[in-house]
Amino acid sequence: MKAATIYDVAREAGVSHQTVTRYLQGFEGMRPATRERVAAALRTLDYRPNSAARLLRSQHTNRIGVLADRIDESGPSRILRGASQLAHERGYVLDIVVADGTSPAAVEASLAVLTEHQVAGILATAQTQIVYEELRRHSFSGPMVLGSQFGVSDEGPSLSELAGRLAADHLLDLGHRHIGYVAGSQMWLASAGRLEGFRRRVEERGGQLAWVREGDWSAASAYRVWEELSSAERRITAVGAANDSMAMGLISAAHASGLSVPNDLSVMGNDDIPEAAYYLPALSTLAMDFEAEGRVVLDALIREIEGRNQTAKPSLASPRIVARKSTARLR
Repeated sequence: MKAATIYDVAREAGVSHQTVTRYLQGFEGMRPATRERVAAALRTLDYRPNSAARLLRSQHTNRIGVLADRIDESGPSRILRGASQLAHERGYVLDIVVADGTSPAAVEASLAVLTEHQVAGILATAQTQIVYEELRRHSFSGPMVLGSQFGVSDEGPSLSELAGRLAADHLLDLGHRHIGYVAGSQMWLASAGRLEGFRRRVEERGGQLAWVREGDWSAASAYRVWEELSSAERRITAVGAANDSMAMGLISAAHASGLSVPNDLSVMGNDDIPEAAYYLPALSTLAMDFEAEGRVVLDALIREIEGRNQTAKPSLASPRIVARKSTARLR
C-alpha cells in the first residue's frame, strides 16, 4: 500500500497542505478544532513523516531517549502514550528506559544506557528529586527536558498543587471539615504538590486536616493505612487520596471496618483512571490530561533538537473535578 502524503492528510482533514505542515512543525496558533481534524487524519491514514532526508540534512538521529519510572501507574503510562503519539507524527522514535526514580544508582545506570547509543535528546518523565539531581550531574551534549518543567503558571500553582486544592474544595463544599489524607511517596514531586495544595486549601477554608499518612500509590498501601489508624483517627467524615488506586484501597478498608461510603465516610481520589467510574461506589476524582502533558513536553524537546524557538509558553488544561458516588454532603 502506498504511504500517505501530507496532501492525502490535507484532503482527509479538509484543510490545506500548508496547515498540515504547520501542525507537524508544532505551530501553536491553530484552532483546536482544526488541530483535532489534522490529528485524526494522521491517525486514520497512519501517516509517517519522511524524516530520513530531513535528518540527514541536519545530521540528527531521529531517536529520542526517555527516562521513565512507574509506567505501571496510570499517569506515567498515559504521559508516555501522548509522547509516543507525537513522536510518531513528527517522525521520531522513542527509546524508553525504565529506572527506579528513587535510586541514584539506578538512574545513573539508565542514563548510561541511553547515552551510549546515539539519541538526539533526552526526555525525563520520572519526576523525583533524585532524577533531577542525577540529570544535572550527568554530562550530555544534547538537549534534555524534564517533565515537571511544564504545567506551572507564572502566577498560579503547579497542576499538582491545583489538583490538591480542587480535591479539598470538593470535600469542603460538601460540608466536611474533619478530613484525613493519604499521600503518595513524597519522593515524587507530583505527590508532594498534591499534598501541599490539599493541606493549604483545608487550612485556608477553616477545615482541619486531622492526619496525613504516606502510601506508595497502591491500593494495598492505603488499605494498610486505614487498618493502622486509631479509633480516634477514624472519626473523620472525609478522606482524600493522592491517586485513585489508593482511594479504592481506602473504600475497601472502610467497608471492612464497618463503615459505609459515602454515608459514613466520603472518599476522593485523583487521576480519573478508567476503572474509577465502575467501582462501587463510583469514585469521585480529579481528571488529569496526562496525554496532553506527554505531547507538550516532547514537543518542547523536539523544538530544541531542531533548533526552533518556543513560540508561546506551553499550557495544559487544569484538572477537573469528576463528582461521583463516593462523596456526599455531610449529614
